[in-house]
Amino acid sequence: MKGSLAARAAGKFLAGLIVISLILFLSAGTLRYWQGWLFIAILFAPMLAAGALLLKRRPELLEKRLDAKEKEDEQKAVLALSALMFAAAFIAAGLDRRFGISRLPAWTAWAAAALFLAGYAAYAEVMRENAYLSRTVGVQEGQKVVSTGLYGVVRHPMYSATIIMFLSMGIVLGSLISFGILLFYVPITVKRIRNEEKVLAEGLDGYAEYMEKIRWRLIPHIW
Repeated sequence: MKGSLAARAAGKFLAGLIVISLILFLSAGTLRYWQGWLFIAILFAPMLAAGALLLKRRPELLEKRLDAKEKEDEQKAVLALSALMFAAAFIAAGLDRRFGISRLPAWTAWAAAALFLAGYAAYAEVMRENAYLSRTVGVQEGQKVVSTGLYGVVRHPMYSATIIMFLSMGIVLGSLISFGILLFYVPITVKRIRNEEKVLAEGLDGYAEYMEKIRWRLIPHIW
């Protein structure tokens, strides 16, 4: 079973690596795009390590994430918008490199890379805390409300982490245009959260009480 799971995970990993690399470097028109290589490294190296760890320790969670498919129509629309946003952001970053529009200093890319990795670390902690964490919206069999750790600070720490990661991507890639496009991730996430909370409040015992206890969704004292 693990062999088959490893093959599927490796296939998805390689597909993502190839597609994103092609978009970035073809748009840039060159392989001499060091911010592109930096982004590839900080995105896929931790992803490879996390996948190997899940395969060894929690293969059921890895399989669940590989097989995840949205059932909610509203969430399908959110995912489609997200995919378009990311494609546009990567193409814009490559074109920005080709035509030298943004010309950001090198230190900004390294600072954004550190912020991206901090977001990745927060995401990993959320995965450790919540055995029911899923890429899709829904209530799983036997699911219970998690209210400790980061879930005791905000209701959706996974989305808080991904906002940190995704908003830093454009600067890692050296493109203010890409950063501007990725700002659309915030309203997309807000839309996803509103639908997700409705589904969980209706189907997960104790979630409505959890919403009353933990007031903030993404950022304490803001929202």
